[in-house]
Amino acid sequence: MIVDNFLGCRILVVGDVMLDHYVRGSVQRVSPEAPALVLQVLDEDWAMGGAGNVAANIASLGGTAVLLGLVGKDPAGAILRDMHAEKNLRIETRLYCQPDFRTIEKTRFLAQDRHLLRADRESLTMSAEAEAGIIASIHEAAEGCAAMVISDYAKGMITPRVVRAMVEAAKRRGIPVIADPKQPNFSYYRGCTVLTPNRKELAVASGIEADSEEGIVAGMEIALDQFCGPIVLTRSEQGISLFRPGALPLHEPASTHLVRDVSGAGDTVVATLSLSLAAGETLPKAMTIANIAASVAVAKSGTATVTAEELAGALLVDAEPARREEKLGTLSLAYARREAWRREGLTVGFTNGCFDILHPGHVKLLKAAKAQCDRLIVGLNTDSSVRRLKGPERPVQVEGSRAVVIAALNSVDMVMLFEDDTPMELIQVLRPDIIFKGADYTVDTVVGSSFVHSYGGRVVLVDLEVDQSTSNLIARARMPQPQPQPQQSEVVH
Repeated sequence: MIVDNFLGCRILVVGDVMLDHYVRGSVQRVSPEAPALVLQVLDEDWAMGGAGNVAANIASLGGTAVLLGLVGKDPAGAILRDMHAEKNLRIETRLYCQPDFRTIEKTRFLAQDRHLLRADRESLTMSAEAEAGIIASIHEAAEGCAAMVISDYAKGMITPRVVRAMVEAAKRRGIPVIADPKQPNFSYYRGCTVLTPNRKELAVASGIEADSEEGIVAGMEIALDQFCGPIVLTRSEQGISLFRPGALPLHEPASTHLVRDVSGAGDTVVATLSLSLAAGETLPKAMTIANIAASVAVAKSGTATVTAEELAGALLVDAEPARREEKLGTLSLAYARREAWRREGLTVGFTNGCFDILHPGHVKLLKAAKAQCDRLIVGLNTDSSVRRLKGPERPVQVEGSRAVVIAALNSVDMVMLFEDDTPMELIQVLRPDIIFKGADYTVDTVVGSSFVHSYGGRVVLVDLEVDQSTSNLIARARMPQPQPQPQQSEVVH
């Protein structure tokens, strides 16, 4: 699954780093001193905002972020420098300190999920010395990275020289640059691989309101002429769109009905897009994945991050969050679950297959397997894997649908997709106590049998249901059906 490929991807994030400060409480009355609400403060917390939130999302999704930004010699800067270590995030911070720079800090006052007020502290001037230091750090920090992100919040750090340094460093290494723009003309970012504005930023750059389809199309013509490359437009509740010079646009609708807070959703899109491209996905597919990640982010309160497990569940099925987290996940999640079950002394079984059209033979196999173990993990071949094994006309059901059906069975405790032709990697990572396969195999021909025997595990063969297979079902469905003969009408003499 694509989320597994995020693990180990290093992404360089360069941009305006901010400290997001949240003050939460309840409102019960109006101040007697002025017509203003009184917030009874209950708690407060801090998070990395701006480019820092892009880095936090990359880390949360399984990648490693190298964060390059500018802070001042002040308490907010100190909090930002220490924050990633405290939260055990996979973020390498390379924050350049300009002593007279005021670290950007945004304080949001909230009652439940309702924003009451935001107070900003910032300075917008980066010194020439700081700019030179940032540019020197770009070339050094880019080493070993699979993609780069420009996170521009128009706070003074993303200068033309910084953009040029990013583009040059990326071209030298053959990696993509994803730019989240704030400048009033998109030609500022020429040379980058893809741009990710929202509708407001498109309107500013094009001079045309982007609150209708006609406005977006007209504005995008100007934007594409400025940037000379593909643009992924985030459209809030309307989803996301990909515009490319000389090509028809692609649209993805928003995939959530719950919108609690849109703060930082654009950062989630940029983070997911960069990881997907770094992992080898095409731009259209990367956009789809980023759109689904954003749907997870906006359902949370505050500047939220999205985890690899949340994204994996959302990619597999549009279901309730509890079901996603309960049964569908990545190899990393399956490993964590397997270790927890091991600590509880539970016996863990494993089986795998295409499970294309679920039939009684599948149900019997899974039920018999679960009867002999405490927890059963099912490895499910991806669509591309099924095509290689079964031919170009298979699978009949796409991988997401197959995963949902298997996860719905009481006998199954976890479902995970795998891309390879065999589940050997899964077996080596999970080290199941028992491998279950149908009795059409022999123990010696079961993938992983030697490995599982090496640490005392077992292979169990389950008797198959007679005349039950997906291939037979498909063949019968394709057989021509006998046509009913027309009845002879009676003739009365």
